[in-house]
Amino acid sequence: MKGAGVKAENRGNSKLDLGKYYNYNKRMKFGELVKLRYSCRKYKEKPVEREKIAKCIEAARRAPSACNAQPWKFIVLDEESTRCRAASAASSGKYRFSRFIKGAPVLILVLARKSTFLAAAGSFVRNTEFYLIDIGIACEHVVLQASELNLGSCYVGWFNEKKLKKMFGIPSKISIPLLLTIGYPDEKFREKDVVRKRASSDRRNPVDEILFYNGFGESGKKKDNESD
Repeated sequence: MKGAGVKAENRGNSKLDLGKYYNYNKRMKFGELVKLRYSCRKYKEKPVEREKIAKCIEAARRAPSACNAQPWKFIVLDEESTRCRAASAASSGKYRFSRFIKGAPVLILVLARKSTFLAAAGSFVRNTEFYLIDIGIACEHVVLQASELNLGSCYVGWFNEKKLKKMFGIPSKISIPLLLTIGYPDEKFREKDVVRKRASSDRRNPVDEILFYNGFGESGKKKDNESD
């Protein structure tokens, strides 16, 4: 995390208390941004400016998609009573593991519809749901933009979709594959987060375990000067 930087914004309170992770003297580069972003499960009790939310959604709007289908829509919940009702419904019953979403100042319902005919045909042939790949790309744009704006975020895939669809009158042909939480992170909680500890969330596989050139397995690990 060291060395990541972003300009502080002085709206409302003075400089945000994110000194451990941010350097306010320079704008963040992309490589620093992807290292900075993490799944945040506790937020400060501070509203998120709608200008920042709009920037996050604009980042998603710019995302690429199969055959330019753009299968996404977003319902942003930042009004307390509506957000709390939705969060409680989403994390009810067997989905209570996701109850941390009740503390997020912003909850985003990510809506998806089946792709255009061409994209759907490709999905059938390849046995791949391209529209869900599109949704993943768009949501990654959201969370990376959020990080640049000093905001924390978390993907949530374990929630009661049926209750949310009923609450907001969402048609059956539209699904809610993901929720996103957004807010100013309580960075002190990061070290205490049990989920992060159990998942070893800061660990990443080394490059030599995931990268191959011109082949798979050992044949793809040969150096440029090696030959059979």
